[in-house]
Amino acid sequence: MRIQNLVQAEYNLSFTAASLRPELARIVAEFYLKVSNWDLVRDHVLRSNALQCRSTSSAIRLERELRRRLGKLTETELVILAGENADDRAAIAWLATLKHTQLAFDFAAEVLREKLAMQDRVLRRSDYEAFVDSKSLIHPSLNRLRPHQGVKLDKFTAHAFRGGLAGGGLRWDDSASALIPFSPSRDQGRQAPMAGWVPLL
Repeated sequence: MRIQNLVQAEYNLSFTAASLRPELARIVAEFYLKVSNWDLVRDHVLRSNALQCRSTSSAIRLERELRRRLGKLTETELVILAGENADDRAAIAWLATLKHTQLAFDFAAEVLREKLAMQDRVLRRSDYEAFVDSKSLIHPSLNRLRPHQGVKLDKFTAHAFRGGLAGGGLRWDDSASALIPFSPSRDQGRQAPMAGWVPLL
């Protein structure tokens, strides 16, 4: 009997280049609907600095991440994203994140769905910490995060999940939103739970 390899494909953490950013995703979607060509979208967004980035490198990272997410959407979804309703834009930006980002999808499928099924409408820091701690066993990329990368991941998840859950009837427990230092665990090299949620502006 062959033993199954439990180590799964590593998470791609490039999504930390942008949180949900529905207002910026709308800009990208609007231009795509005009030209129907992602290469032209990239060139236009970077040339015009449509995302209002302070540096070229930041613009490249942000544009690439948004383009990859939006490339997972259907044309109908892009039309909604480019529309006037802010709640709809946030919902589609969340959908694009789920389609593109495996970590976000796994969290939604394994944690958020269960909480909704149990009618537990409060998402706590401990829910996320337990999820990341369990995933670090089968996704080595989470164990190799440097301190500043761990904090950046937490900031992304705080913005993205909080923004995406607004329409689903869930809310954050803000009572434990202080940032906790990110540091490796001394337990056989495993990483300590990720930093806590950060207050959002």
